[in-house]
Amino acid sequence: MIPTTFWLYLVSRFASATAMMMLRAAVAWHVYALSHSAFHLGLIGLVQFAPALALTLVGGVLADRHDRRRIMMWAQVVPLASALTLFLATRSGAATLPLLYGLILLVAVANAFESPSRMALMPTLVPREVFPRAVTIAATNQALAFASGPAACGWVIAAANVGAVYAVDAALVATSLLTLAFLPSSGHPAERRTPGLLAVREGLAFVRGNQVVLGCMTLDLLAVIFGGAGALLPIYATEILHVGPKGYGMLSSSFEAGALVMSLLLTTLPPITRSGRALLGTVAIYGLATVVFGVSRWFPLSVLAYAAVGMADQVSVVLRSTTIQLSTPDALRGRVSGVNMLFISASNQVGAAESGFVAALTSATFSVVSGGIACLAVVAIVAMRMPALRRYRTDRAQAA
Repeated sequence: MIPTTFWLYLVSRFASATAMMMLRAAVAWHVYALSHSAFHLGLIGLVQFAPALALTLVGGVLADRHDRRRIMMWAQVVPLASALTLFLATRSGAATLPLLYGLILLVAVANAFESPSRMALMPTLVPREVFPRAVTIAATNQALAFASGPAACGWVIAAANVGAVYAVDAALVATSLLTLAFLPSSGHPAERRTPGLLAVREGLAFVRGNQVVLGCMTLDLLAVIFGGAGALLPIYATEILHVGPKGYGMLSSSFEAGALVMSLLLTTLPPITRSGRALLGTVAIYGLATVVFGVSRWFPLSVLAYAAVGMADQVSVVLRSTTIQLSTPDALRGRVSGVNMLFISASNQVGAAESGFVAALTSATFSVVSGGIACLAVVAIVAMRMPALRRYRTDRAQAA
């Protein structure tokens, strides 16, 4: 049976994830509206990645030593304040590129501390025997939030303006904070306090010595860096597909809508046992669907292709989350989650920068299509170089 605390966690996660996606979509739209530059869209990724590179591993150490719930609450104060600042600045006409970049930098700093605690907290809320099912439910919840955020952003911009998006974002973060307040304290400081640098090295050594965990993280890192197209959606919506802000909202949310559909399917289908092979296969589908999206000039096909990208990605998310958490002892879960979040941040933010910079040098189409092809090459290399991942089975890990 899944405890009530897990459902409270899901409510908080839904509100915060929806807010995060709304903020990202709004900032991307706002930056492009001010700059009309693919380079500046790529720069958003670098600004968001810098704090993750510097602080996520530190956040993992803190998650293994302090109350994870409290860390999450303090971290969410930053996006709440940032959203309110952007709302006021936009309403007064004072919003500028430096302000946008500065505030998303602060939000990224807070996320570097929140994410490891959030990832490490969930396994402590449910019994191990129902953990794979809990991961699927949590992934469905997250996919719904990720789909709702961009879609709501596009509709609010069309109905009012981008400043209204920031006001809605602030309300959602406040809801998340209120829900977290009802969760019990989750701190469990380790009995043996390893010095900070050595604690980070312990987490890195575990990941490096576990081919399955390292394989999951590496596959996500390289595939998304090359195959991600999200940073270029404003260009596709305005200059290639000519669908405006509502179309931008639909296009942005189609990825998460596909992920949501797949999550719902996963909750009804039997659990995937040959996880390693399934993971490699779904990432290959991710790359193929990205190529189709890149070459499409018909809006319905673009939406379907990007939804297919999201469906493949969601299977990957569930399999990777289950595999990594089942393979990691709780005493190291915060640090391993920190490493995992570093890989995820690198894949998302460096991938966004890579897409923007390549598009600035060539074209948006070349950037997306070449990235999808590179994603397929990554799958082939990982499959050959990491046989333990290829042979991994979730059912055997649960029994162990």
